[in-house]
Amino acid sequence: MDILEKTQFQNKLLQWYDCSARILPWRDDASPYRVWVSEIMLQQTRVETVKPYFEHFIEVLPTIQDLAKVPEERLLKLWEGLGYYTRAKNLKKTAKIVVESGGQLPTDRQTLETLPGIGPYTSGAIASIAFGVKVSAVDGNVLRVMARVTANIGDIKNKVVKKEIEEIVNNILPDKRVGDFNQALMELGATICLPNRSPKCDQCPIQFVCQGYSQGIVSTIPTKSQKKPRKIEYKTIFLIMDEDNIALRQRSSKGLLSNLWEFPHVDGHLSHQECVKKMKEWNVFPEQITPLNKSKHLFTHLEWHMIGYLISINNRPEYPDFIWTTQREIKEKYSIPSALKEYVNFLVE
Repeated sequence: MDILEKTQFQNKLLQWYDCSARILPWRDDASPYRVWVSEIMLQQTRVETVKPYFEHFIEVLPTIQDLAKVPEERLLKLWEGLGYYTRAKNLKKTAKIVVESGGQLPTDRQTLETLPGIGPYTSGAIASIAFGVKVSAVDGNVLRVMARVTANIGDIKNKVVKKEIEEIVNNILPDKRVGDFNQALMELGATICLPNRSPKCDQCPIQFVCQGYSQGIVSTIPTKSQKKPRKIEYKTIFLIMDEDNIALRQRSSKGLLSNLWEFPHVDGHLSHQECVKKMKEWNVFPEQITPLNKSKHLFTHLEWHMIGYLISINNRPEYPDFIWTTQREIKEKYSIPSALKEYVNFLVE
């Protein structure tokens, strides 16, 4: 791309962004704290999903100092439904480090990447959007846009291909409004240069420089390697209820969904007879066992296929793994993973 084309690219893209950018709560005030929180929330999560979470999170924890001292249980409840709970835990870890170091997020990319949960993309986004540092922020949207612009048919999951695209983006960054430029590229990918066979090329402000468009191969770019199939695990979920009291247990402090609360469950799909046997092992003596809806939840590399039973009892058992709580506390206090949403909804709706 020559100097004239580069200047036109920058101007056309920024003009389009000024007119067409979505109104998002974190764009109203691009302070470092708000940019950082929004970028962590947006990892692997849709914008429309994040908006109400972000607004509530900032209302409850308006400063990095508030985040640093919030109890983990409260933090996880604020995060409930966003998934990938390690992101929330890393937010607090980073907040504590930053507060102990003076209370301000670093401005440079290299130092940002030493903090928990901040990788190359997030560091670039924070540095450019919050501090105006001339660095790229290349996410999946930008990879797709620039692969099409340059007619790059390589696998965008390949490190070499990613590096090629990042270098191109670095070469076309403007000296001013670099944060807006990075956001404009992402916005273009999110709203115009859509994945699969759905790009809106007729609405694209940089169509004039897009080699993929001129060669008629936009719909075949980018190339992506196939994901490995997810491992499937079968679970039986138990809602053990004594009138308004429900049994919960806390997950291990390590591994998947660590420290979150869950309904007792076991591996495999149990029959009615097998449920009775399992309840006896837990000193639970059901008055009634009622089948509940089936449910499925997708993790990144794993699927849970679930069936459930409502176990109605009259006397709470003495079982050390359980705590007994109410529907209101489940709604307001205890953070339960969205994998169990079907069964939470059964209780609180």
